[in-house]
Amino acid sequence: MSEPTVRIERVYDHPADEDALRLFVDRLWPRGMRKDAFHYDDWAKDLAPSPSLRQWYAHDTAAFAEFKKKYVTELESEDGHHATERVMKLAEGRPLVLLTATKDVDHSHAAVLAEFLRQRS
Repeated sequence: MSEPTVRIERVYDHPADEDALRLFVDRLWPRGMRKDAFHYDDWAKDLAPSPSLRQWYAHDTAAFAEFKKKYVTELESEDGHHATERVMKLAEGRPLVLLTATKDVDHSHAAVLAEFLRQRS
């Protein structure tokens, strides 16, 4: 099976690919943003890190490698498996755009999730 196209965009960016499935993947709604202020197809908060992991990480880039391991473990759990399967069915082969409010996308759960989804196919 070919590797799915998975991109990351910030919720504040304008949509670039209208054919893609646009998934909002943060657990919390971005501050100051109205729900009708950006286009998304699904709020996949079940793919976001658990609240305890998110609070532990606190966007400390020094802890990113450990965060990545712990988050992948969550994604490989039974609940994580169900959530990723649901998303892949929603996509039906379309490109995926993961939407996040995170400022440092390279050290975010969205970057880990994008890599995980690419490897799952």
